[in-house]
Amino acid sequence: MMKFRFLSPYCEKIGAMKLGLLLFTFLVGFSLTLVAQGPGLRPPGPPPHRQGEPPGLGGRGGPGGREHTATEAGLLQLLPADERPPARNKVKIRERSDEVSIQSNGMPDHLIGEFPNPGNPNEVREQDYDIVFPADPEEASFVTRMQGDSSNRHLRVFGVTLDGVFLEPGTAEFWMGRRENGWNYEALGGAVPLGLDANYGHVQPDGNYHYHGLPTGLMNRLGHEAGKHSPLIGWAADGFPVYSLYGYKSGNDPLSEVVELKSSFALKEGSRPGGSNAPSGGYDGAFFEDYEFIPGSGDLDECNGRFCITPDYPDGTYAYFLTREWPVVPRAFRGTPVALKPPGGAGGPEGIPGRGGPPQGRPPGGRPPRPF
Repeated sequence: MMKFRFLSPYCEKIGAMKLGLLLFTFLVGFSLTLVAQGPGLRPPGPPPHRQGEPPGLGGRGGPGGREHTATEAGLLQLLPADERPPARNKVKIRERSDEVSIQSNGMPDHLIGEFPNPGNPNEVREQDYDIVFPADPEEASFVTRMQGDSSNRHLRVFGVTLDGVFLEPGTAEFWMGRRENGWNYEALGGAVPLGLDANYGHVQPDGNYHYHGLPTGLMNRLGHEAGKHSPLIGWAADGFPVYSLYGYKSGNDPLSEVVELKSSFALKEGSRPGGSNAPSGGYDGAFFEDYEFIPGSGDLDECNGRFCITPDYPDGTYAYFLTREWPVVPRAFRGTPVALKPPGGAGGPEGIPGRGGPPQGRPPGGRPPRPF
């Protein structure tokens, strides 16, 4: 018998290595206690709001088709997370030789904000997720981007956390409601009010609660703290692991100092094009298009990840990291992602979570060695 233990209170796997089959199951119960936000989990706020159009105003229309005219980033107003979800958290994770399946009711394992609220009119409801992604991820020959590429509109969900909740960084909000012109509003940019709570989560019309930023309630539940390597937070849609903020300074040396990892993105210099097809004003973080990747400026690549050693993968793996600075939740995949959600508007009324499958089969190769 071989025993595998994730470095979290969520799951433990005990199984026999027969015919390459690994199986583990865990059930997570809802916690009624809100753990105070720990050191290092301060909100990643956008640039301070400047004088001009109030953030989030100037829009009209219904959800998914609102014609927002705001062009400035604003201070992000987060609702306190002091409400119990309407149902207990239930998660079942099974890992086989070629796939990982996650069944979840989508209920977070921590307190959440009040929903509906003035910025989000939707009620949290139980979901019926049956998610499948590769168990043997391998680097693809090209990077797959979630935003800025119309051919990848089906990739709305970056990954799923250990409590069975989606990481979904994008929104369905576009300047003047014109998706075809780009200029996608950032969920954490503060230009458009989305009713986010202190976990950077909110709710879609189908009742799906999901994270747009650092899932602070979950991170605290997992014992996340400065000075220690991040625990496993979840998995990306391509099967690679997801961590948050803290990793080894030297990715290949577990004896090196633990530091907060920095992204390699920054705001563009200058001003947006303006005119009838683009917003005006300086690049301030209100839109996805306000940012650019600057190779070597941070610790992570354009997918907000790196090849490194982690406590769960002492022989190394590619791993994604949630960061305090943009993009916070990665916007691109190093491996071959599955669509965890059918085509539809992220953050809007479309897109019902469901069972996913690789676009053209699962990537070949084996999973990086794991500690047993």
